Amino acid sequence: MIRDGKSYPPARVEDVEVYPGLREQLQRLKDRGFVLIVVTNQPDVARGTTPRETVEGINDLIAREIPAIDRFLVCFHDNNDGCDCRKPRPGMLLTGAAEFDIDLARSYMVGDRRSDVEAGIAAGSRTIFIDRAYREPPPIQYDHRVSSTLEALTIIESESEHEKI
Repeated sequence: MIRDGKSYPPARVEDVEVYPGLREQLQRLKDRGFVLIVVTNQPDVARGTTPRETVEGINDLIAREIPAIDRFLVCFHDNNDGCDCRKPRPGMLLTGAAEFDIDLARSYMVGDRRSDVEAGIAAGSRTIFIDRAYREPPPIQYDHRVSSTLEALTIIESESEHEKI
């Protein structure tokens, strides 16, 4: 949800909207052998403004709507907690890569925030920045800049096709 150029997570499970076409496109990537991991900062839990159960309920709903997703990794810490998992640190990406034996250099980090892209760079993966024109500084460096999630997934599909021998 975007208000005044700032991104906010859904406040309730009922507020979640899955982008049209996302389920099918992610399934195509899954069918090509991609491991699909969602990594998300959820500091509102540490701040006491969102119950952990709400975040888990949202993730459960997304998992049901998009069964191709292999794993959700969530950082519930706030900015000053000093954890390794909170993006822009690469902790969640490294955890996911270790769990699924993923080559991060051949992987993509797709995100709409500077911290997403910086985490991908720190982990050594390719990065795709989804520019949703938020009123916050965009990343300075990335491999691709797109305007939608589906456009990002199309790039991944296309590049993975070219890498096949």
